[in-house]
Parts: sequence; C-alpha cells; structure tokens
Amino acid sequence: MTVNSTFAANAASTGGTPDFPMPRTCPFAPAPEYVGLRAEAPVSRVRVPDGQLAWLVTRYADVRRLLTDPRVSADRFHPNLPLTEPVTPQTRRNIAAVGRSLIGLDQPEHGPQRRMLIGDFTLRRAQEMRPHIQRTVDECIDAILAGPKPVDLVAALALPVPASMITKLLGMPYEDRDLIVRSADAQLRRTVSAEQRQQTSSELRAYVDRLVSAKEAEPTDDLLGRLVVQNRQTPLFDHDMLVGLAMLLLVAGFETTASMISLGVAGLLENPDQLAVVTGDPAATALAVEELLRYFTVVDALPRVATADIEVGGVTVRAGDGLLLSFASANWDTDVFPDAEVLDVRRGARHHMAFGYGIHQCIGQNLARAELEIVFRTLFARIPGLRLAEELDGLPFRKESNIYGLDRLPVTW
Repeated sequence: MTVNSTFAANAASTGGTPDFPMPRTCPFAPAPEYVGLRAEAPVSRVRVPDGQLAWLVTRYADVRRLLTDPRVSADRFHPNLPLTEPVTPQTRRNIAAVGRSLIGLDQPEHGPQRRMLIGDFTLRRAQEMRPHIQRTVDECIDAILAGPKPVDLVAALALPVPASMITKLLGMPYEDRDLIVRSADAQLRRTVSAEQRQQTSSELRAYVDRLVSAKEAEPTDDLLGRLVVQNRQTPLFDHDMLVGLAMLLLVAGFETTASMISLGVAGLLENPDQLAVVTGDPAATALAVEELLRYFTVVDALPRVATADIEVGGVTVRAGDGLLLSFASANWDTDVFPDAEVLDVRRGARHHMAFGYGIHQCIGQNLARAELEIVFRTLFARIPGLRLAEELDGLPFRKESNIYGLDRLPVTW
C-alpha cells in the first residue's frame, strides 16, 4: 500500500520528503494527508521550513504515549527542536528565552515551576472568574446589539473576552491589549517576516519587562504579583524567566481561546442541528465545548526532541531526532473517535488532546473551558437568529498561522 495521493504528491514535489506544516484544504478539517498517514505511515519523515528533518507522529495512541515518555524532551535550547516557522538565529533566541520557563523544561525542573503557578489555574479559580467572564461577554454582546449589522465577531467578541481574562489574571491594564493582539499575530503567523516578528517581540518583551519590574518593586494581588512573592520565598525564576513566562501566558493563553471562540461559533452556525442541541439544553454547552475543542484542535503539532532511541509506530526514532506530535491528527483518529469527521456535540470526548497531555498539559484549560462555555451559551441565547453574513468558504481562515483560526467572522441576525 502507499500513502494517500495528496501526501505522495507533496513528497514527490520535495524530493521524497513532504513539507510540514501541511495546509488544511477544508475550513474545518485537519490536513487531509493525516488520514493516509495514520493508516499507513503513522511515524514518518517531514521537512520543516529551515530544512531540518523531523518525525511526524499522527496516531492518537502514539502521540499520547510519547507525551509521557521521559525520553522525549521539550528543551527549547536543543538545536534539533523542529520549528514550524522560518528560523533565524533571533528566532531561536526568542524561543529559548520563553523556553527557560515551564514550556521548555523537562523533569525535575518543570514540576516545581508548574506547582508555583497552578494555584491561579485550578478549577476553583476558574469558577471564581466566571462572574467576570459573564460581565465581559454581556458587555460585548450589548455593544454588538447596539451597533450596525453585520458585525465582525472576531473583533467584537472573540478577541476582547480572552484579552480581558488574561490581562486581569496577570495584572496588566486592559487598555494595553492591542499590543498583545499585534504581537501574538506576528509571532504565530508564518508569513510574517523575521524582521517584523523580531520587532513586535521586542516591543512586547520591553513592555512585559517593565510590568514585571513594577511588580517586583511592589507586588500586586494578581498572578505575577503572587509569583514574585512566592519566588522570594522559594527562588525558581530570575527576572528574565519571569518575563519569558509572562510573554508565554499572554500570547498562548490569549490566542488559542480567541481562535476557538470564532471557530466554534462558525462551526455551530454551519451545523444547525448541533446548534439546536446546545440551545435546547444549556447544560449541553459543556459537552459541546469538549467536542469543539477536539474537532478544531487549533494547535496542530507540538515540537519535541528524542533524548534516547525510541521504538514507536514500527519506526526507531534515534536520540537527537526531532519529533512533531500531531494533536490535530490524533483528535481525528477514528480508532478513538468514531466518525471523527462529524461534529457531534453529544460526544463528550474529554480525552481529546486539544490541551495536550502529560506534564505539559495546558495549565489554563479550566479557564479556557469556562470562557468558551459562557461565550457560546450567552451568545446564542441573546442573539437567537445569529447567522453567517458571508459564505463559509470565503472567510479568511488562518491557514498560515501556528494557531488555526479566523481573521474575521462577519455575522448578522
């Protein structure tokens, strides 16, 4: 047997090794190549933009297993870490700087840092944030209803809600949110030039450096302020690590939720039978959120490096080899999620990997779930006649971004 024709054509055009990232050709589905890869080549070679080869892992069971394998490293300093955007020396330095805190650490260093942060991301803390989330969502919808039609739901709802939450969490003025939006877009969009990416990164880093310095001088009652106080008692972070951590939380915690809001709304509007389930029973929204997270999986693949030889999927991955663990493919693995291509809000698949798995599972998942649940429940209850104002296929999907989403979502009612 051979891998499916789309994958084979891609491989032929690149001298036998296909390029990664593989573009989505359908607005809602992952790259079509994943179907053939899961069946016939679940661990296969791909080439990332800097020319480096890496192993792409596509089956759910293999991805889940490797995420808990101590021989798989998250080290952002490793030269073989496969990056899915064009690489410059400055790109490597930026990623390494963020990687010094949490996201790029292995055990035993990772555990103590995560434990210092986890108090602000518990289920209880997310429940305490719900009144603020609800007020923010209601204010956004008030403005939507008072304004002209159609409205861009990305600008009017999908961006403001998570921006309000992350700025409140970190103790950052909400008025400065435009800097987060601009920097996140530049850091994640692969078509942005290295110079522009560096410029926006430097702007954000300078801003966050001042923010952290202010909290070090006078700690405030927010995540960064509490972290400063804890760090004095149990030193784990230096100043630069705190800055890198804050940048990571600002960009990753904001952009992923914003993308899921816009995609989730579009997905439900395009599937009225599924929307009817959600609007017919408010309790069904929580299950719907899990299915939407699985279905869209806005982060395609996680980069890793093998630190020892590993047998997986019939292949020997050698020590030092780069790995790309595909969440998008794993979440559409029909061995785990029957009829995975069907949006089924009753599925309740909480074992999806949209938030990752293992020690690096997304620390903000409780807050993200609360935001998504409140947005979907409130939006469709308050604007029951909501509909897309343009054809789905003509919408600007972010196919050239490391976090999938929409640049614009025009709706009317």
